[in-house]
Amino acid sequence: MTSPTEPRRAAIVGVGLIGGSIGMGLRRAGWHVTGSDRRDEVAKRAEALGALDAVGLDPGAALTVVATPVAAIPATALEALRRGTGAVTDVAGVKASVVGAVRNPRFVGGHPMAGSEADGIEGADADLFAGAVWVLTPTADTDPDAYATVHGAVKDLGADVVTMDPERHDAMVAVVSHVPHLTAAALMTIAASHAADEQGPLLRLAAGGFRDMTRISAGRPDIWPDVCADNAEAITTVLDELMAELARLRAAVAGDRRGDILDALERALAARLALPAKGTRRAAEVVEVRIPVLNRPGAMLEVAALATDLGINLEAIETADATEYDEGLIVTVVDAGAAPRFREALAAKGYRAIVREIG
Repeated sequence: MTSPTEPRRAAIVGVGLIGGSIGMGLRRAGWHVTGSDRRDEVAKRAEALGALDAVGLDPGAALTVVATPVAAIPATALEALRRGTGAVTDVAGVKASVVGAVRNPRFVGGHPMAGSEADGIEGADADLFAGAVWVLTPTADTDPDAYATVHGAVKDLGADVVTMDPERHDAMVAVVSHVPHLTAAALMTIAASHAADEQGPLLRLAAGGFRDMTRISAGRPDIWPDVCADNAEAITTVLDELMAELARLRAAVAGDRRGDILDALERALAARLALPAKGTRRAAEVVEVRIPVLNRPGAMLEVAALATDLGINLEAIETADATEYDEGLIVTVVDAGAAPRFREALAAKGYRAIVREIG
């Protein structure tokens, strides 16, 4: 058992851009990190760059992060669960298929919504996840301590945790990630074909807007066939919606319906301005919200998902003994200003939360 003076221990399987960045960030936060990669030279390079304390996997690690390609994640996660007793998480952009394949209380599906045009361990950066959203997808069977361990590690990396069920995650990322990537690829394909017809000048006209809009198409193509296969239903649904919206715009343009065009653009502008601004969350006074819960499956998921739906950031979450209540206890840390709203929402679901100042 780790003593209070010993560093927390993590293991990473797959030390490319994401796995290497996780290793660097956790080491900076005081974790002892070991890791492996299917290519030994990559693992050794990760150690040399400071992403790992040592090459190899630690069966006593409190947390194992699986950062392999999507197709390899279920088998790798199951092996990590068999080998050790700690929590296991992953970084795949599709969650329902992965969580369904692993099905273990100590596995918590994860998806960091961050990346870089850099590739591989050479592009790893300890600050990659600072201010980014990191989705966790526990289920009703998830062990609360495993969820708390993963949540704590993600917060140590500087990310904001969003909690939801795997199917909801996949439907949402189809809208904000998967279809935008495919759309950017389609636009680049169209531009490239026109550039060939124009003998080159067209791409020289591609200024900031076009470059910003298509930047994500510069990411690694090889990961996308698996993503599309695993999330085909949600992606095709959103593609149908996109094509229908484009058809409406096409009809408006062809019919010179300027009012319809203006209305569509104004609605898009209003929606764009309503997006949360990255990195503007204030450093607020925080309080502790203690939530006695019955020892039943799904309580941790319900509490964390409720915070996500309310737009409340859980600065910390953990489980504790609550012998005075003869129940379990979930302890969260939230913005003091959000605590009354959080407590009211918890009360509506039957939880009698107690708010306490810290210190």
